[in-house]
Amino acid sequence: MGTRPWVAGLFLLPALVLLGALVVYPIGYSVWRSLYDADGSGFVGLGNYGDIFTDDATFTAVKNTAIWVAVAPALVTGLGLIFAVLTERVRWATAFKLIIFMPMAISMLAAGIIFRLVYEADPDQGVANAVVVGVHDTFAESSVYPKARPSTESDLKASGGGSFTSTGTVSASTPVLLPLVGIAPNKLPGDPGDAEPAQASGDGVSGTVWLDFKLGGGGEKGAIDAGEKALPGIKVEAVKDGKVVASTKAGDDGTFTLPASADGAQLRLPASNFAAPYNGVDWLGPSLITPAIIGSYAWMWAGFAMVLIAAGLAGVDRNLLEAARVDGANEWQVFRRVTVPLLAPVLVVVLITLMINVMKIFDLIYIIAPQPTQDEANVLALQLYNSYTGGGGDLGLASAIGVVLLLLVMPVMIVNIRRLRRERRR
Repeated sequence: MGTRPWVAGLFLLPALVLLGALVVYPIGYSVWRSLYDADGSGFVGLGNYGDIFTDDATFTAVKNTAIWVAVAPALVTGLGLIFAVLTERVRWATAFKLIIFMPMAISMLAAGIIFRLVYEADPDQGVANAVVVGVHDTFAESSVYPKARPSTESDLKASGGGSFTSTGTVSASTPVLLPLVGIAPNKLPGDPGDAEPAQASGDGVSGTVWLDFKLGGGGEKGAIDAGEKALPGIKVEAVKDGKVVASTKAGDDGTFTLPASADGAQLRLPASNFAAPYNGVDWLGPSLITPAIIGSYAWMWAGFAMVLIAAGLAGVDRNLLEAARVDGANEWQVFRRVTVPLLAPVLVVVLITLMINVMKIFDLIYIIAPQPTQDEANVLALQLYNSYTGGGGDLGLASAIGVVLLLLVMPVMIVNIRRLRRERRR
C-alpha cells in the first residue's frame, strides 16, 4: 500500500519548517535587504552590487578571495597528499599523523594569535624571522657596528656607499689611529676590552680601531685614553688605485696588522661594518600578508586533508601498485600515474570542501593582519563584517556581499552534488 501524500507531508513538515527558518528565510531576507540602502529606508535596486566592484576596499576583498580559492585549497590538498603517502613509508606513522593533525584541535582564534607571534618582525620574538635571519647570517656577513662613524679627529671620510676611507696614505713605520664614535660604550655588542695602541709591525701596516668616547667624559679626542673600548671584528681594507690589496679584522684590543702590500695605501672601513643589521622579512607587511595568512591556514588544515586522503589511500588495491612496479615503473611513476589517478575522487572531495571553507575565511585574517595592513589582506567575509560594523553600519552593502558569497559558493556546491550523484550510480 502506497504512502498517502498528506502523511508524507506531515512527516516532512518539521524538516521543511527548519529548512525554511534556517536557510530559505535568511537567504530571502538577505536578497531583499541587499536592494535597499544602509538604513533600509530607500530602494536602491542593484546599487549595492555595483558598489562591490567600484569600491576599492570591496574590490580588494574580491581579488583576495579569488587568490584564497585558487591557492589555499590546492596547497593544502597537495600537502595532505604528500603527508598521506609519507605515513605509509615511515614506521612512526601514528605519531606523524598525530603531529600533523594536532593543529585541527586548535581554534581559529588561537591559531591566529600563534601566527601573529610567529610572524613578528622582531627576530627576537618572531620564530619565522628568527629562522630567516639565522639562515641569512649563516651565508652573509652581518654588520658589526651599524651606528658607528668616524670621529671629527679621524682622517677617515665618507667615500660613498656607506664606506669611510682615509684621505692620506699609510706607512709601515707608523701605526695608524682610526677613532670611531656614534655608539655608547655600554651599547657595544659583546664585552669588548680596552683599546691598546698598536706597535709597529716591521714591513706591515699596523693600527688601532677603537671607540673614541669614554663614559663620564674626559680624555683626548683622537688619542687612545685609558678605559676607551676596542672595536674588535671591524674590517679594515688597504686600497691602492681603487683596488683592495689587503684586508684584515681588528683583534680583541682593537689592533690590526696588514701585510707589506698595504704600505702606501689608503685605509678603508667598508660599508659592511656599518650597514643596518638584517632583520628578516616583513611577513605582516602589505605585500606578504595574504601569503603569510594562507601559510597559517595550510598549517591548520593539512592534517584534515591528510586524514581523508590517507583513508582513500588505504582502499587502493595494492596489486595495481605492485603490477606497475613489476612492469618497470619507478616510485615517482607509480605515484604520478597510478596512485594519484586512483585517489582522484578523494582529492576532489578534499579540494571542494576546502574551496567552500576558504570562501568564508574570516578569523585568521581578522586576528593575524595588523590594522595598518588589514585592508591589503581583506576578503569578502571580513568586508561583510566591516560593512556592517564600521562607519555606521551599511546593512544593504553587507547583505549584497553575503549574496555574492552565496553565488560564489553555489557553483562549487553544484559540482559537488553532481559528483555525489555519479558516485551513487556506480
